[in-house]
Amino acid sequence: MPNLTSPRDVRALLDAAGIRPSRRLGQNFLIDRNALDAIVEAADPAPGERVLEVGPGLGVLTEALLARGCRVLAVEKDPALHAILAGRWRGEPRLDLRLGDALELDYASLFAPDGDGIRRLVSNLPYSVGTRIVVEAAIQATPPERIVVLVQKEVADRFAARPGTPDMGTAGLWIQQLYDVDIVRSVKPTCFLPAPDVTSAIVRMVRHGRHPLAEPDRARLRALSRIAFQHRRKQM
Repeated sequence: MPNLTSPRDVRALLDAAGIRPSRRLGQNFLIDRNALDAIVEAADPAPGERVLEVGPGLGVLTEALLARGCRVLAVEKDPALHAILAGRWRGEPRLDLRLGDALELDYASLFAPDGDGIRRLVSNLPYSVGTRIVVEAAIQATPPERIVVLVQKEVADRFAARPGTPDMGTAGLWIQQLYDVDIVRSVKPTCFLPAPDVTSAIVRMVRHGRHPLAEPDRARLRALSRIAFQHRRKQM
């Protein structure tokens, strides 16, 4: 089996499949063992727990989650990468591998207790859709108990921004209404293949329950704040 944190093995795997990483799809493969371990430790999944992974790529995080005993729903958009994953884990009962666009997932069903019952979202998210995926998960009627994602550092800063700071916006407000948010660690560009142009960060979000709102009131909060943040220099 290839070592998915080895740059040489990852290059060989990509070359053998004729894959050129796509900037449009945000394909920057994590090759740093310390960052990988930090994601899994921050996620802290229990054996047997169902976890949603968006954009598994070559499966470095998938492999680590399976090693922790998780049952993983992995959604990959790229057919070539999906084929690699399917070939490597063919017959693995704990992996539910799906080919598709994560922006088109039925998150309400995935996180509903009477649906798939997934309580954790753990992913190295494509830069282009990272914010949308996290926000979409967080605004569900029954959002996940914990979200741990690797995203651009500037996106992580917005998720964790404090009130009154320039980074605070709608995404941070909506997420922090439900979650305690902290940045676990920064991740350098050299920890990826190919190396992106920006620094990344692992961000952890844990449900707190301090500001309970009924779903209609949460929708009103989102509508009001969306309007308010369009006019940052105005008083309300």
